Amino acid sequence: MSVRQSLLAILDQGPCYGYQLRAEFDRRTGSTWPLNVGQIYNTLDRLERDGLVEKGDVDEHGHVYWQITDAGSAEVVSWLTSPVERSGGTRDELAIKLAVAATLPGVDVADVIQTQRGASAGRLHALRRTRPRAGNPTSPAELARELVVDSMIFAAEAEVRWLDHAEQRLALHPDHAMSLELSSERPKRGRPPQPTAASQMRT
Repeated sequence: MSVRQSLLAILDQGPCYGYQLRAEFDRRTGSTWPLNVGQIYNTLDRLERDGLVEKGDVDEHGHVYWQITDAGSAEVVSWLTSPVERSGGTRDELAIKLAVAATLPGVDVADVIQTQRGASAGRLHALRRTRPRAGNPTSPAELARELVVDSMIFAAEAEVRWLDHAEQRLALHPDHAMSLELSSERPKRGRPPQPTAASQMRT
């Protein structure tokens, strides 16, 4: 999630000081992604460096109000009108953990999956408990929170389904068929060659 663009979008509604930005971010995301003030000000400093925000008035309490520039407003429009690009590769810790565990001799991958399923199912249950009963939200802030929680619930449900799928896939292979011993081949320095589209089609 882009904190940078989110703060810019809030500032596009009007000048805010640091703590006010944090409160507005919490209000618009249902407090599901807590930010500390240090993170807010670090982001503001980078936005100022990039010419997207600038310092404005200071009130009687010493609050420095930040305001968006024309370039910042243009970036907000670009963010809101562009799709979120998902990475082509995976850096998901759970997927990598199971993939590696499946190739390690002596590791009970089924036990790894069961442990993770228990944790994932517990998180899913906790998320469902925080979801209000069906009905129309009574405020924009409540709607925003429900949207974020729904996204987290769907992701947790997908994780549990993927664990079931992984367990079924691994059950088709005897333990010894998946194990990889350390290779005796010594790799050359540098990055390994990346497979081309043509080579992937041949395989």
